[in-house]
Amino acid sequence: MKIISRNKKAFLDYKIVQKFEAGIILSGPEVKSIKKGRVNLTSSYVSIDRQNNVHLLNAHIAPYPPATQEQKKYNPTQSRKLLLHKKEIKKIQGKINTPGWSVIPLQVYLRGGIIKVEIATVQGRKKYDKREVIKQKELKRRIDRALKNSFR
Repeated sequence: MKIISRNKKAFLDYKIVQKFEAGIILSGPEVKSIKKGRVNLTSSYVSIDRQNNVHLLNAHIAPYPPATQEQKKYNPTQSRKLLLHKKEIKKIQGKINTPGWSVIPLQVYLRGGIIKVEIATVQGRKKYDKREVIKQKELKRRIDRALKNSFR
C-alpha cells in the first residue's frame, strides 16, 4: 500500500469513529495525475444522494499536463463517484442523518495498482478538544525522544 495523499487536518479537527475503503471512478488522465501525487483532500467531503450513490465532493485533482487536448473543459473539483458495498452505505447513511456527524476522506492510496480512497465517519471536535489532542501528541513525542536517548 502506497499512500499518495493524506488529509492531515482531518485528524486534528475530527474524532474518527469508523473507517471504510472505497473505490473511485476516474478518467485516464485523472489516474495518471493522482499517481503523480497531484491530489488535495483538504476541504473535501462525502455525500450520499437519493439513489444511494456515494460521491466525493470538492477533492482537487490537478489536470494532467500531457492530456491537455482531452481535458479542455476539465473541472478539477468535480464530483466523483465512490464504490462501496450496500451494507457500508447503509452504515454511513445512519451516521450522516444524526446531528454532529459527517463523512470525510482521510487518504488516497494505491493498493495493487488500484486507486482507493479511505473515508471515515467522524464527529467534529471543539476547540478545547483540539488543544488536548495537540498536548497529548507533544507529550508522546517527548516521551519517545527521552526513551530513544536513554538507550544510547
